[in-house]
Amino acid sequence: MKLKVKTTSPEETERVAEKLARSLGYPAVISLVGDLGAGKTTFTKGFAKGLDIKENVTSPTFTIMNEYTSGRKPMYHFDMYRLSSLDEALELGFGEYFDLTTLKGASIVEWAENTKGILPARHFEVGIKKLGDNAREISVEPKGLV
Repeated sequence: MKLKVKTTSPEETERVAEKLARSLGYPAVISLVGDLGAGKTTFTKGFAKGLDIKENVTSPTFTIMNEYTSGRKPMYHFDMYRLSSLDEALELGFGEYFDLTTLKGASIVEWAENTKGILPARHFEVGIKKLGDNAREISVEPKGLV
């Protein structure tokens, strides 16, 4: 089952993500799929609000991973854009953040397609499609939950 929602502003995109964060069971792994500038980091900011995270959420483009622990659950935000393989991600020690038996909060992954195989079979795929300057179509699809 895939849920689709259209938003008309970055604030509305954040509210959709915030509601998703408040409704998910944890641990959870979320893969964000969308073109450059689609709103993946905006979505992640809203998700962080849903976890009551107080820290300023920024894109981890150069650090690859940002960790936020001030909320009711920790959130790990990954940007795999600069990685070229699953092996590279595992060498950096990222495997533990995708193990649902040990993960305590949420791992959110931008550009997960660059490290195929790191995601657990059970995860959520969130697609963000740009419809205009501020309009987006957001789809949420559970994977491996059947």
